[in-house]
Amino acid sequence: MINAELREEFENYLDQTRTHEQKLIAVCRDLGIDPEEGSPGRRIVRQIGAALVQAMQSAQQAGDAAAAQIVACECVVLAETKDHADWELIGQCAEHAPATVAESLQSACSEVEPQEDEHLYHSKGWARELWLKSLGLKAVLPPPEQRKHVQSAIGAARAQQQSEKRR
Repeated sequence: MINAELREEFENYLDQTRTHEQKLIAVCRDLGIDPEEGSPGRRIVRQIGAALVQAMQSAQQAGDAAAAQIVACECVVLAETKDHADWELIGQCAEHAPATVAESLQSACSEVEPQEDEHLYHSKGWARELWLKSLGLKAVLPPPEQRKHVQSAIGAARAQQQSEKRR
């Protein structure tokens, strides 16, 4: 990564994602679900994750650090979009589940979902601003989503609007 703030942000996401994984494993165990049980869906998700990592490695090996940084951002946006959707789904399941199940799901969601929102909106902001910079346009780095600690779609839209006004 060229941008040290972006590297730090992504390293923070990785640490948080590892914690999210542990929370979800604990929820599975609470609900009597074997978190290690394989399934076709799980296999496909693993393949997609490996493909994203491979794309980042390939971009890095190509030797253009700025382009590799954008590829990394795009890959993170894809992964965070899926994470965001998954945690939203878990939250919706909690709303409709029996009380004993709902409590476990909601407990995990209440902590994880705001972090996933932040991951998504910040990484989208980084990708947008790095693309603008690569196209020779004025970019705001770090992006306004990060500067304003955005954790919602409305907050992200407002931050992007303010950024566009500054251009």
